[in-house]
Amino acid sequence: MHLLNTLYVTLADAYLRLDNNTLRIEVDRETRLQVPLHHLTSVVCLGNIGFSTPLAHRLADEGIALVLLDANGRFKARLEGSVSGNIVLRQAHHALAGDAEFSLETARAIVAGKIRNSRHVLQRGGRDAKNEAEVGQLARAADDLSAALRRLPTASTLDEVRGIEGDAARRYFERMTLLVRADLRCVFRMDERSRRPPRDRLNALLSFLYSMWMNDCRSAAEAVGLDPQLGFLHAVRPGRAALALDLMEEFRPFADRLALTLINRGQVTPRDFVEHEGGAVLLDGDARKAVVVAFQERKKDELTHPLLAQPLALGLLPLVQARLFARAIRRETEGYVPFLLR
Repeated sequence: MHLLNTLYVTLADAYLRLDNNTLRIEVDRETRLQVPLHHLTSVVCLGNIGFSTPLAHRLADEGIALVLLDANGRFKARLEGSVSGNIVLRQAHHALAGDAEFSLETARAIVAGKIRNSRHVLQRGGRDAKNEAEVGQLARAADDLSAALRRLPTASTLDEVRGIEGDAARRYFERMTLLVRADLRCVFRMDERSRRPPRDRLNALLSFLYSMWMNDCRSAAEAVGLDPQLGFLHAVRPGRAALALDLMEEFRPFADRLALTLINRGQVTPRDFVEHEGGAVLLDGDARKAVVVAFQERKKDELTHPLLAQPLALGLLPLVQARLFARAIRRETEGYVPFLLR
């Protein structure tokens, strides 16, 4: 296995060029960084980033994806070369998308992974809480998620599974503010999940982190030969990487934990956000760079995978889970098994 090497470009008005076998980043015609192409599997540009046509052609030839995100981290476009991967696996993937029983079982597993990991975040917050009333609120929210988990096996349709997931997410986000340091809650308050655009600072930070996890999950799906557009929990829509969204669900709580850490340690402050006309709240340029660095550093953390029984870097988990997804599609295992926080 290898770590998915992703270059995130956050410098405002940067321009990317091809320089022999390297990617060169310039600002005002001054070189800021050069990276050998063989070190990269994808290049992610955040905000107003330009690039040359020769570079785009070379990245396509080398199988290196070029991903364009807006300033808030929202996906805009992905440039890539010819589709590769195992056609037999893709055929099985497409065939099973029409199998109602497999789709339902897989959706249940995906949602169970997300809810269990979200519950772990609440329980950890409850252990760290100093206020007894807040301990009780977090415990009740964790119990609500446990109840959602108990309802999952009896859900007989995808819409029921999605309904359980939506209700669990609402109860989870209602208590997220309690996980923020008490003296910062007035400026990092969150009552509900809002996106497109995010309406508060915590939502803005979460959306940004989710977009980076999304890119890694899409890259992982493609790396093992799956079709990232064809999911099981998420409905198929034009332009939507439904399978990547499926894979990402269990990793959302990882993003939540990092967001809370950055806020509670003062690495991200209220001054790092800009409120735009209409109420949209976005991270500013320097803050985006700091969050990207923190995200890349967090991906180096090692966790023990329960199925493989060995430590793995967090950044490898999307690739490992995509491979487990492929094994489930090939019927080599009895269904998909999500990664669970411990």
